[in-house]
Amino acid sequence: MGRPRRPLLDRERITTTALGIVDEQGEFSVPQIAKRLGVQTASVYHHVDGRDGIVELLRERVAAAIDGATLEREPWDAAMAAWARSYRAAFAAHPRTIPLLTTSPVRAPKVLAQYEHAVGRLLDAGFALPDVMPVIIALENIVLGSALDMAAPEAMWELADETATPRLARALGAAPEGRSDQAFELALTGYLDHVRTLLDTDQL
Repeated sequence: MGRPRRPLLDRERITTTALGIVDEQGEFSVPQIAKRLGVQTASVYHHVDGRDGIVELLRERVAAAIDGATLEREPWDAAMAAWARSYRAAFAAHPRTIPLLTTSPVRAPKVLAQYEHAVGRLLDAGFALPDVMPVIIALENIVLGSALDMAAPEAMWELADETATPRLARALGAAPEGRSDQAFELALTGYLDHVRTLLDTDQL
């Protein structure tokens, strides 16, 4: 009997399977991955560094959709805005990974390299070193919160009795379509306006 053309198990297939489970359930276990792949649980551990290793593979897979080239745009604030939009789109495609990934330290080399790029971009723009990580983390809070909002039902407020909340009812009725996109752009604009003032202070 000839050998199969591709290995029964590899890191790529483990990542794809784990991501499918997380997209469905919001969590995963190594035995679940093994069952779907039709292998023993111990076989999975031969290819990855435990559950934490799989989490980092998931992080790399989702983050691979972020266009790091956006950080090369000029000026710096256009670069950060474009990076934020690409970052949001990548995680909006897999919103159930967000709680999993945000509660685990970032170790994946490719992801760390993208952070390195973002830090360099801000330093080159003139930000003081102590301000750099708060600027990045604040942007991530906006991005990931919006990515979760994109996965939420369009009708998030159900009013059984509009007379009990008349102003809310009117506000909901007047709200334009594309709630998530508009809210994201509003938050991003406010964020960038504030960060520009921070840069001005740093350059005094």
